[in-house]
Amino acid sequence: MENLIRRYGRGLTGIFVLLVGFWLLMLVILPNFAMFEQSFRPYLPVTEIGGPRDVYSLNNYAKFFDAPVEWSLFGITLMVPVHVLSFLQTIFYSALCTVIALILSYPLAFYLAKIASPQSLPTLLLLLFIPLWVSEALRAFAWYVILTFNGPLNQLLMWLGLIDQAIRWQQGVLTNFDAIVIVMVYCYVLFMLLPIYTSIQSLDTNQIEAAEDLGAPWWRTHLRVVIPHAKPGIASGCVMVFMLSAGSLLVPTVVGSTRANWFPQTIYTWFNDSQDWQTGAAYSMIFLLLCIVFVILMLRLFRVSLSDIAK
Repeated sequence: MENLIRRYGRGLTGIFVLLVGFWLLMLVILPNFAMFEQSFRPYLPVTEIGGPRDVYSLNNYAKFFDAPVEWSLFGITLMVPVHVLSFLQTIFYSALCTVIALILSYPLAFYLAKIASPQSLPTLLLLLFIPLWVSEALRAFAWYVILTFNGPLNQLLMWLGLIDQAIRWQQGVLTNFDAIVIVMVYCYVLFMLLPIYTSIQSLDTNQIEAAEDLGAPWWRTHLRVVIPHAKPGIASGCVMVFMLSAGSLLVPTVVGSTRANWFPQTIYTWFNDSQDWQTGAAYSMIFLLLCIVFVILMLRLFRVSLSDIAK
């Protein structure tokens, strides 16, 4: 705060604080508080709202554990509530998207930060930013066309002789979520790349050269020098990609198969199709709470704090 006052003065700093406070209060705190309150109320006809049946309970949250279905895990068949299964699959494949994005982003971020020449760097960054000029909806529909049964991807693979017949990518080659993972990694990989690039760019190149001069192999240099310095950027990118993937509704709706139920689709069904806003609010609060817990665990795993990410 003192740095802001010193840089912008008390008047302008006060305006900044008021705008941020207004945004947090009106667009974050109050809507979530209203949803939290609605999650405990029953779904009733309009004429019965405020009546004797309109009482607070945990019935909406209990629906999360209804309707068990069979689920095979490592050859063991378990009975798992269908919505719990949808949530677990969403968390798992969102984490998978995050890991894939990290594997793709780290080498490229290091190349851009420490290897690419200053003359070519603006052009490379521009090429990376071009996909962001197109809306996520158009990118998702473009991938829908690419992944169709008679789409260009199957035609190219058959022309190269890599496959004998077309593959139904949207039905899944390995799992029911293959297409969703592919498109989400494409849509959100830059949210992983840019924080890592920023962190590595702030690393003094002399530290890397010193490690190499002392005989450290390239993998040890990254493990002991680059990655510890880039941990805040890695954690920030992982949090963003995971939350964007877990909360995505458009991509699973466009490219997902009928057997791949993303948890936000379940929430959308309660809100839009069933018009049961109370149950939808309860599912939203469950999703928000468990995602926050997952993010906190990831921060503990990387041993970074929110203040480190905000730098």
